[in-house]
Amino acid sequence: MQPTLPLAGITILDLTRLLPGPACTMHLQTLGATVIKIEPPGEGDYARRLGLDASQPADVISPFFQLLNAGKRIEILDFKNENDVQKFLRWAKTANAVIESFRPGVVDKLGIGYGAVRAINPKIVYASITGYGQRGAWAMKAGHDLNYLALSGVLDQIGARGGPPAMLNVQIADLLGGALPAAMEVLAGLVGAQRSGQGTHCDISMTHYSFAANIVARHGLALSGEAPERGNDWLTGAYACYNVYKTQDGLYMAVGALEQKFWEGVCDALSAPHLKPLGHATGSVGLRVKKELQDIFLTRTRDVWATHFAPLDCCVTPVLNVAEAAQHTLFA
Repeated sequence: MQPTLPLAGITILDLTRLLPGPACTMHLQTLGATVIKIEPPGEGDYARRLGLDASQPADVISPFFQLLNAGKRIEILDFKNENDVQKFLRWAKTANAVIESFRPGVVDKLGIGYGAVRAINPKIVYASITGYGQRGAWAMKAGHDLNYLALSGVLDQIGARGGPPAMLNVQIADLLGGALPAAMEVLAGLVGAQRSGQGTHCDISMTHYSFAANIVARHGLALSGEAPERGNDWLTGAYACYNVYKTQDGLYMAVGALEQKFWEGVCDALSAPHLKPLGHATGSVGLRVKKELQDIFLTRTRDVWATHFAPLDCCVTPVLNVAEAAQHTLFA
């Protein structure tokens, strides 16, 4: 007998498009919620054709959209049509949560904002995901993941020492600053509504949540009064015990042995016991230790090293590309 998922019986109306909102409701759906994804007539969610070109048939749907929205109930509503507005409000009257990602004020102009829904459903949890929040000088500005990371100080920390900021193919602000905080605030709102009978409006700013998540760099700022150097903070390359090393075939191994016991295991596995006191060394000594490890890792291929470290408990793993990760026993 399958256990009942914790959000079974919860209905969420999803007005969002592209990545942050759909990722949020994907997670809530995984926990058992019923998600009704509402799209406008015509092209619908822009993600339906993301990454496709005009040569592909119009009925081909992007894998991006499918990954985020599989299993959701899709409904088409035109909020310029009063009948569709009323249909939405009828659904909202019995729903548990609404999630939207329009610019501030748009849902109110359409007649489907928090005030309109709360008037007919006081227990509603209404989440608004935006780049900069519902209020303030930046509230109406356009932006994307890259902009939010740039303004929050996160982008400055990504990349190699001495190099430019690097653009990741994992959208940190959209996901860590938007989707997951929205899911968290919705869950907290649902608990609050269950206890008090009153819902809430969740104001999720992807830039503010990204800034809050930039903890290690802010830790460095608090200690020294200066922002850590890109690629040379304790989790971005300063330590030999927490670094990536190139292998003989041009691939990489990740060494995440921050704790001394794990670092000692790495040193034993590499027949380099003399390095045990030096895992956290910096300056010229740290550079020497990293070079010695690099020279060792260059003597074998990545997969040979992966096999070597597989039975050992010392936080060393191969760096996989996404195709390899998809075939890994963790995910396959």
